[in-house]
Amino acid sequence: MSGTSSGWTRRDFAGGAALFALALGIPAAAVKLTDLDAADAPSDRQRKLIAEVSELVIPKTDTPGAAEVGVGDFVILALAHGLSGTRDPVATGVITPALAPFRRRDGSLSHLDWLESRLDHAAGGDFLRRGQDEQLRLLTAIDGEAMARGAEYSPWVAIKGLILTGYYTSEVGGSQELRYELVPGKWEPDIPIQPGDRAFSSDWTAVDFG
Repeated sequence: MSGTSSGWTRRDFAGGAALFALALGIPAAAVKLTDLDAADAPSDRQRKLIAEVSELVIPKTDTPGAAEVGVGDFVILALAHGLSGTRDPVATGVITPALAPFRRRDGSLSHLDWLESRLDHAAGGDFLRRGQDEQLRLLTAIDGEAMARGAEYSPWVAIKGLILTGYYTSEVGGSQELRYELVPGKWEPDIPIQPGDRAFSSDWTAVDFG
C-alpha cells in the first residue's frame, strides 16, 4: 500500500502519533518535532515562548503546570496540523493591518509568528526577558482584548483554546487537575458538590476555562 493511498502520509501519521502521545501526557522530551515541515517548525525561541505562555495560562500549583506536561509542544503540533481550524483560510474581512504580515499564501495565519511579534511589541522589546509578573500582566491584557465582546478577530483565541485542550486532555489534566471517574460507573443522579471540589474530567460542562 502506498504512503498516500489512504490520504495519510508518513509525516501525517508521525505528527498524529505525536499529538496523541502528548495528549496522553507523555513527556515532551519523548516526542520529536522533526517531522514537521520546515515552514511549520518553530525557532528555539518560539518553542520556549509557547512553553512559557502555556505555563502562564495554567501555572504549577499542587498539580504540574502546562509547561511540565509539554503543552507547548502540543500547541506547536496542533497548529501545524490545523487543529481548531488554525490552517483554514481566514476571511479577508477580518484581516487587519496588524494581522496581514502573518497571513500565509494559503490564507491561513502563522499563529506562532504572530504570538512572538505581539508579545514582544507589548513588552516593548524581548517578552522573555521580562519578569513573570510582568509577563502575566502583558498576557492578561492581550487576553482581555481578544475575549472582549465584539472584539476583532485574534489568533490568541485559538492559541489559548489549544493550550487548554492540550492540558485537560493530558493524563495530568484529566486525572489530577480534574477528578477522574472511570466510565461506565454506577449511576448517581445527584452528587453533592462542596466549594473547592475539582470538576470531573468526564463532564466538560463543569469545567470553568476562564
